[in-house]
Amino acid sequence: MTKKALLLDDAPKPAGPYSHGIVAGGFVFTAGFGPQDPATGTVVDGGVYEQTRQVLRNVRSVVEAAGASMANVVKVTAHLQHLHRDFAEYNRAYAEFFVEPYPVRTTVGSDLADILVEIDVVAKLPEA
Repeated sequence: MTKKALLLDDAPKPAGPYSHGIVAGGFVFTAGFGPQDPATGTVVDGGVYEQTRQVLRNVRSVVEAAGASMANVVKVTAHLQHLHRDFAEYNRAYAEFFVEPYPVRTTVGSDLADILVEIDVVAKLPEA
């Protein structure tokens, strides 16, 4: 199996030795993204709604760089710092980025490092 690494200028710089995304087997797999502004590297102001929107903009940049769109996303894994408190606002922002048929999704509570949300996705690349 071959795999192609994606490292973008318009996504937050990786915090360690990993790629923004990997294209393999007809899919693109993204890293887990936080709510950092790609231009400044700082966490966006606001609560979980604003942070979720920035996270999904970061994810979208990788998905699109691979040649897919958010409509091609088949799996989402999301981590919330405060699952019960923030789920409704996270879900409201999430709904702005996805259309039916919605991807499958797992949303869990996690101990995150100074952010409220982190998300990674798997998207199917369009057939050539």
